[in-house]
Amino acid sequence: MNDLQPTVLIVEDEPAQREILTFNLEAQGFRVVSTADGSEALMMIAEEMPDLILLDWMLPGTSGIEICRQVKMQPSLRGIPIIMISARSEDDEKVRGLETGADDYISKPYSVAELIARAKGQLRRSRPASVGERLVFDDMILDPETHRVFRSDKEVKLGPTEFRLLTTLMEKPGRVWNREQLLDRVWGRDIYVDTRTVDVHVGRLRKALASHGGDDPIRTVRGAGYALG
Repeated sequence: MNDLQPTVLIVEDEPAQREILTFNLEAQGFRVVSTADGSEALMMIAEEMPDLILLDWMLPGTSGIEICRQVKMQPSLRGIPIIMISARSEDDEKVRGLETGADDYISKPYSVAELIARAKGQLRRSRPASVGERLVFDDMILDPETHRVFRSDKEVKLGPTEFRLLTTLMEKPGRVWNREQLLDRVWGRDIYVDTRTVDVHVGRLRKALASHGGDDPIRTVRGAGYALG
Protein backbone atom coordinates (compact mmCIF):
# COMPACT_ATOMS: atom_id res chain seq x y z
CA MET A 1 0.00 0.00 0.00
CA ASN A 2 1.11 3.56 -0.59
CA ASP A 3 1.19 6.49 1.84
CA LEU A 4 -2.50 7.32 1.36
CA GLN A 5 -3.88 4.51 3.45
CA PRO A 6 -7.52 3.85 2.52
CA THR A 7 -10.07 3.75 5.34
CA VAL A 8 -12.63 0.94 5.51
CA LEU A 9 -15.66 1.21 7.78
CA ILE A 10 -17.05 -2.15 8.94
CA VAL A 11 -20.67 -2.04 10.11
CA GLU A 12 -21.29 -5.49 11.59
CA ASP A 13 -22.98 -6.51 14.85
CA GLU A 14 -21.32 -9.94 15.15
CA PRO A 15 -18.08 -9.39 17.14
CA ALA A 16 -16.30 -12.44 15.69
CA GLN A 17 -17.02 -11.35 12.11
CA ARG A 18 -15.91 -7.81 12.89
CA GLU A 19 -12.63 -9.02 14.42
CA ILE A 20 -11.84 -11.36 11.52
CA LEU A 21 -12.50 -8.67 8.93
CA THR A 22 -10.52 -6.06 10.87
CA PHE A 23 -7.51 -8.38 11.25
CA ASN A 24 -7.44 -9.35 7.58
CA LEU A 25 -8.02 -5.84 6.22
CA GLU A 26 -5.33 -4.34 8.44
CA ALA A 27 -2.96 -7.07 7.27
CA GLN A 28 -3.61 -5.82 3.72
CA GLY A 29 -2.63 -2.28 4.73
CA PHE A 30 -6.08 -0.75 5.23
CA ARG A 31 -7.01 1.57 8.08
CA VAL A 32 -10.11 0.03 9.69
CA VAL A 33 -12.82 1.59 11.83
CA SER A 34 -15.91 -0.29 12.91
CA THR A 35 -19.22 -0.20 14.71
CA ALA A 36 -21.96 -2.68 15.63
CA ASP A 37 -24.77 -0.12 15.58
CA GLY A 38 -26.58 1.20 12.53
CA SER A 39 -27.38 4.61 13.99
CA GLU A 40 -23.76 5.14 15.07
CA ALA A 41 -22.65 4.08 11.60
CA LEU A 42 -24.35 7.08 10.01
CA MET A 43 -22.48 9.44 12.34
CA MET A 44 -19.19 7.68 11.68
CA ILE A 45 -19.66 7.86 7.91
CA ALA A 46 -20.10 11.64 8.11
CA GLU A 47 -17.10 12.03 10.44
CA GLU A 48 -14.69 9.57 8.88
CA MET A 49 -15.64 9.85 5.19
CA PRO A 50 -14.37 6.27 4.65
CA ASP A 51 -13.15 5.08 1.27
CA LEU A 52 -15.25 1.91 1.50
CA ILE A 53 -18.13 0.64 3.66
CA LEU A 54 -18.67 -3.05 4.45
CA LEU A 55 -22.28 -3.02 5.58
CA ASP A 56 -24.25 -5.80 7.24
CA TRP A 57 -27.94 -5.91 6.26
CA MET A 58 -29.33 -6.84 9.69
CA LEU A 59 -28.26 -4.38 12.39
CA PRO A 60 -29.56 -3.03 15.70
CA GLY A 61 -30.82 0.51 15.37
CA THR A 62 -30.87 1.58 11.74
CA SER A 63 -30.85 -1.29 9.22
CA GLY A 64 -28.10 -1.72 6.67
CA ILE A 65 -30.50 -1.14 3.78
CA GLU A 66 -31.60 2.18 5.33
CA ILE A 67 -27.99 3.25 5.90
CA CYS A 68 -27.24 2.49 2.27
CA ARG A 69 -30.28 4.48 1.13
CA GLN A 70 -29.33 7.51 3.24
CA VAL A 71 -25.67 7.48 2.13
CA LYS A 72 -26.56 7.28 -1.55
CA MET A 73 -29.03 10.17 -1.21
CA GLN A 74 -26.33 12.61 -0.06
CA PRO A 75 -24.16 14.12 -2.83
CA SER A 76 -21.13 14.36 -0.53
CA LEU A 77 -21.34 10.66 0.40
CA ARG A 78 -22.84 8.85 -2.56
CA GLY A 79 -19.43 8.22 -4.15
CA ILE A 80 -18.37 5.98 -1.24
CA PRO A 81 -18.58 2.34 -2.41
CA ILE A 82 -20.76 0.06 -0.28
CA ILE A 83 -20.51 -3.72 -0.17
CA MET A 84 -23.65 -5.14 1.41
CA ILE A 85 -23.13 -8.28 3.52
CA SER A 86 -26.15 -10.41 4.30
CA ALA A 87 -27.32 -13.86 5.35
CA ARG A 88 -30.08 -13.35 2.76
CA SER A 89 -28.95 -15.10 -0.40
CA GLU A 90 -32.20 -14.93 -2.37
CA ASP A 91 -31.96 -13.14 -5.71
CA ASP A 92 -34.75 -10.68 -4.89
CA GLU A 93 -32.89 -9.59 -1.74
CA LYS A 94 -29.70 -9.05 -3.74
CA VAL A 95 -31.66 -7.02 -6.27
CA ARG A 96 -33.20 -4.93 -3.48
CA GLY A 97 -29.78 -4.21 -2.01
CA LEU A 98 -28.31 -3.21 -5.36
CA GLU A 99 -31.33 -1.10 -6.28
CA THR A 100 -30.96 0.77 -2.99
CA GLY A 101 -27.49 1.79 -4.15
CA ALA A 102 -25.11 -0.90 -2.89
CA ASP A 103 -22.14 -1.29 -5.22
CA ASP A 104 -21.75 -5.00 -4.49
CA TYR A 105 -23.46 -7.73 -2.48
CA ILE A 106 -22.01 -10.81 -0.80
CA SER A 107 -23.89 -13.52 1.09
CA LYS A 108 -22.94 -15.16 4.37
CA PRO A 109 -21.10 -17.42 4.85
CA TYR A 110 -18.47 -15.81 2.65
CA SER A 111 -14.78 -16.27 1.95
CA VAL A 112 -12.72 -13.52 3.58
CA ALA A 113 -10.30 -13.69 0.63
CA GLU A 114 -13.17 -13.11 -1.80
CA LEU A 115 -14.53 -10.19 0.24
CA ILE A 116 -11.09 -8.54 0.32
CA ALA A 117 -10.75 -9.07 -3.43
CA ARG A 118 -14.11 -7.38 -3.95
CA ALA A 119 -13.09 -4.56 -1.60
CA LYS A 120 -9.94 -3.98 -3.65
CA GLY A 121 -12.06 -4.04 -6.82
CA GLN A 122 -14.24 -1.24 -5.47
CA LEU A 123 -11.21 0.76 -4.33
CA ARG A 124 -9.64 0.31 -7.75
CA ARG A 125 -12.47 2.47 -9.08
CA SER A 126 -12.77 4.98 -6.24
CA ARG A 127 -9.16 5.16 -4.92
CA PRO A 128 -7.03 3.58 -7.66
CA ALA A 129 -3.65 4.67 -6.27
CA SER A 130 -4.42 2.94 -2.95
CA VAL A 131 -4.24 -0.44 -4.70
CA GLY A 132 -1.22 0.44 -6.82
CA GLU A 133 -2.93 1.65 -10.00
CA ARG A 134 -1.16 4.28 -12.09
CA LEU A 135 -2.94 7.63 -12.38
CA VAL A 136 -3.03 9.60 -15.62
CA PHE A 137 -4.27 13.16 -16.15
CA ASP A 138 -3.49 15.10 -19.32
CA ASP A 139 0.31 14.94 -19.69
CA MET A 140 0.92 13.71 -16.12
CA ILE A 141 1.51 10.13 -14.98
CA LEU A 142 1.77 9.15 -11.31
CA ASP A 143 3.00 5.68 -10.38
CA PRO A 144 2.26 4.87 -6.70
CA GLU A 145 4.33 1.68 -6.79
CA THR A 146 7.59 3.38 -7.81
CA HIS A 147 6.66 6.73 -6.21
CA ARG A 148 7.51 8.58 -9.42
CA VAL A 149 5.72 11.33 -11.35
CA PHE A 150 6.21 12.25 -15.00
CA ARG A 151 4.96 15.23 -16.96
CA SER A 152 5.39 15.25 -20.73
CA ASP A 153 7.71 12.25 -20.29
CA LYS A 154 10.02 14.19 -17.96
CA GLU A 155 10.32 13.13 -14.34
CA VAL A 156 9.04 15.57 -11.71
CA LYS A 157 10.80 15.42 -8.35
CA LEU A 158 8.33 15.67 -5.46
CA GLY A 159 8.66 15.46 -1.70
CA PRO A 160 6.47 12.94 0.18
CA THR A 161 3.80 15.49 1.10
CA GLU A 162 3.57 16.92 -2.43
CA PHE A 163 3.34 13.36 -3.79
CA ARG A 164 0.41 12.56 -1.50
CA LEU A 165 -1.23 15.86 -2.39
CA LEU A 166 -0.93 15.22 -6.12
CA THR A 167 -2.22 11.67 -5.67
CA THR A 168 -5.33 13.00 -3.93
CA LEU A 169 -5.98 15.55 -6.68
CA MET A 170 -5.33 13.07 -9.52
CA GLU A 171 -7.65 10.42 -8.08
CA LYS A 172 -10.60 12.83 -8.35
CA PRO A 173 -9.96 15.25 -11.25
CA GLY A 174 -12.35 18.19 -11.14
CA ARG A 175 -13.33 17.66 -7.51
CA VAL A 176 -12.85 20.71 -5.32
CA TRP A 177 -11.10 19.82 -2.05
CA ASN A 178 -11.24 22.29 0.83
CA ARG A 179 -8.23 22.70 3.09
CA GLU A 180 -9.65 20.61 5.94
CA GLN A 181 -10.35 17.70 3.58
CA LEU A 182 -6.83 17.87 2.19
CA LEU A 183 -5.39 17.97 5.71
CA ASP A 184 -7.34 14.81 6.64
CA ARG A 185 -6.38 12.96 3.45
CA VAL A 186 -2.76 14.04 3.07
CA TRP A 187 -1.55 14.65 6.64
CA GLY A 188 -3.96 12.36 8.51
CA ARG A 189 -6.86 12.91 10.88
CA ASP A 190 -4.75 12.55 14.02
CA ILE A 191 -2.15 15.19 13.17
CA TYR A 192 -2.70 18.88 13.88
CA VAL A 193 -1.47 21.10 11.05
CA ASP A 194 -2.50 24.68 10.36
CA THR A 195 -4.69 24.98 7.26
CA ARG A 196 -2.26 27.53 5.81
CA THR A 197 0.23 24.68 5.50
CA VAL A 198 -1.93 23.35 2.68
CA ASP A 199 -1.40 26.54 0.70
CA VAL A 200 2.37 26.29 1.18
CA HIS A 201 2.51 22.72 -0.15
CA VAL A 202 0.15 23.46 -3.02
CA GLY A 203 2.57 26.24 -3.98
CA ARG A 204 5.51 23.82 -3.87
CA LEU A 205 3.57 21.29 -5.94
CA ARG A 206 2.73 23.92 -8.54
CA LYS A 207 6.37 24.96 -8.78
CA ALA A 208 7.51 21.34 -9.22
CA LEU A 209 4.89 20.59 -11.89
CA ALA A 210 6.01 23.69 -13.83
CA SER A 211 9.70 22.80 -13.60
CA HIS A 212 9.75 21.53 -17.20
CA GLY A 213 7.26 24.07 -18.53
CA GLY A 214 3.55 23.65 -19.11
CA ASP A 215 0.45 25.29 -17.68
CA ASP A 216 -0.50 25.15 -14.02
CA PRO A 217 -2.97 22.23 -13.78
CA ILE A 218 -4.16 23.10 -10.25
CA ARG A 219 -7.19 25.37 -10.02
CA THR A 220 -7.80 27.60 -7.01
CA VAL A 221 -11.50 27.95 -6.22
CA ARG A 222 -11.95 31.11 -4.18
CA GLY A 223 -13.54 30.42 -0.81
CA ALA A 224 -13.63 26.67 -1.48
CA GLY A 225 -10.21 25.10 -2.07
CA TYR A 226 -8.27 23.41 -4.84
CA ALA A 227 -9.01 21.13 -7.78
CA LEU A 228 -7.09 19.48 -10.59
CA GLY A 229 -8.34 20.69 -13.95
